[in-house]
Amino acid sequence: MYHQTALYIDGEWCQGSEGITSDVFNPATGEVIGQVPHASRADLQRAVDASVRAFEQWRHVTPHERVKVLRKAGDLLRERVEGIARLMTLEQGKPLAESRGELLFAAEHIDWCADEGRRLYGRIVPGRASNVRQLVIREPVGPVAAFSPWNFPVSQMIRKIAGALATGCTVTIKAPEETPASCMEAVRCFADAGVPRGALNLVFGVPSEISNFLIPAQGIRKVSFTGSVPVGKKLAALAAENMKRCTMELGGHAPTIAFGDVDPTWVAETLAAVKFRNAGQTCISPTRFYIHESIHDAFVERFVEIASSLRVGDGMSADTQMGPLANPRRVAAMEHFVDDAVHHGARVATGGKRLAGSGYFYAPTVLVDVPEEAAIMNEEPFGPIVPIARFKSFEEVVARANRLPFGLAAYAFSRSLETTAALSERIEAGMLSVNGALLTSPETPFGGIKDSGFGSEGGIEGMESYLTTKLISEIRVGGRVSELGGA
Repeated sequence: MYHQTALYIDGEWCQGSEGITSDVFNPATGEVIGQVPHASRADLQRAVDASVRAFEQWRHVTPHERVKVLRKAGDLLRERVEGIARLMTLEQGKPLAESRGELLFAAEHIDWCADEGRRLYGRIVPGRASNVRQLVIREPVGPVAAFSPWNFPVSQMIRKIAGALATGCTVTIKAPEETPASCMEAVRCFADAGVPRGALNLVFGVPSEISNFLIPAQGIRKVSFTGSVPVGKKLAALAAENMKRCTMELGGHAPTIAFGDVDPTWVAETLAAVKFRNAGQTCISPTRFYIHESIHDAFVERFVEIASSLRVGDGMSADTQMGPLANPRRVAAMEHFVDDAVHHGARVATGGKRLAGSGYFYAPTVLVDVPEEAAIMNEEPFGPIVPIARFKSFEEVVARANRLPFGLAAYAFSRSLETTAALSERIEAGMLSVNGALLTSPETPFGGIKDSGFGSEGGIEGMESYLTTKLISEIRVGGRVSELGGA
């Protein structure tokens, strides 16, 4: 089922020129299932050179023609969904149904970017004299270096690819070494759809080596990164040194607030449905639960019932509801968080242990009465652990929600319009979901504030990040049109 993976550079599938590879593991068994080739510096330079050459062609393809290519790529992804989904589950671990859903969402994102690429309009600004015309036009920023994560290997990668290609940019994508096969097959959809050679390149390798080469590389004009806060800060600094435009979608630690006027059973069921998706390895996963003291016990009771009944296992099994964590490091991190929370006085209501057998499985876990001093209330867990704390007042919970340097996603539940309106103004996050857990769609911006990054992916905001703005001021002189520049 798992096949040899490859780089895609200048329209050709190839192995790394230095023959370096690393193992790919099935997280459900811990077994090696394949190898991924590493790009050498020479390979990376070939990718950059190809991207620069292709940009001069692709930027002049009309949006109408680009739509046809991208739409075909989306159709091919849908046609191949079953095969790619199985590859994703083998190398990433999530249940097969979640892999299918991710791929279908990615195809929808391609469609939306393709269509929106036809609507990236400029404008005319009235001149201050009758013979002056001022035009504001949008142009593609140029070749892009993009870096995508392993937790949603195809959808996060395609957000970057589709946004770049739809605006006339070219892109070299550094995809995750943990999940190369599904990424490779998604890129193949674009290649088979007719994306010109060099306009899309796929590389793998040691992340720091690739970023240190691609970001400063002459010809690269923009950087798009999805990943952790510490790595994102380093890459943003490197991009700033080289005056490269950036989009940084970094980690979060989503405060999740339920006020006393809501049905605790409904809130518990709503949150459980999203919390354990991808085993909690989601950047917008609800991660710090603040439950009003009047509904706390009822909420905990129902949430524990759901968490303790989840079927955990190999994502290839039809009855699996939660798969393994991605690697042994995540399991060790879960053990650390639970031990630290208990040390600080928290109580394990369910779970709290590594599951027996091969693979990287950890039980869905609920911690109650977790103090703010516990590590899990200050560091993004990125796993299937739910820390729950009580609160009494609006002002108290807002202060606790905003106290960390993160600001990606937040969730709130209340029947009071006054309360939700106040939260909309007071919560410091790039995204706030009220009375639900819906934050991702192709047409809406996705991004954070504070240490969670800057810029957006998705929505017209995501498209604009791949465009530059040019002012053209034309003055009619003696029947001729001259173009005058200057400040």
